[in-house]
Amino acid sequence: MLGSIKNLIIKKESIILIVLAIIFLLLHSTPNTALRTKVFFMGYPKAALTSAIIDDEYHNEVDKNKFAELNAKAYSLTKPPIEKATQGELRNFLVKKFGFLHFAEYYGEG
Repeated sequence: MLGSIKNLIIKKESIILIVLAIIFLLLHSTPNTALRTKVFFMGYPKAALTSAIIDDEYHNEVDKNKFAELNAKAYSLTKPPIEKATQGELRNFLVKKFGFLHFAEYYGEG
């Protein structure tokens, strides 16, 4: 009896871990989903879900060599969230590719 309960607990934990791993992979599988995930977890769910994402042509051209080394590309939000402390727009993000996963970070205006 105790062994079957232990096996059931292990199965449940394994299923939870597998589901979490699948969710992580899905949220980082494309540049757009990685960027939306980053903005969402920065505390701006409305912007993450409603803003369109476009290539940041300016930064991609100016920083072309740097981005090539980083395996990265810059993107901009068309309806960026406003940062609460500084009232600045969080418009530009850099998305780096590691293998088949993408990770976004705020890039700023410069």
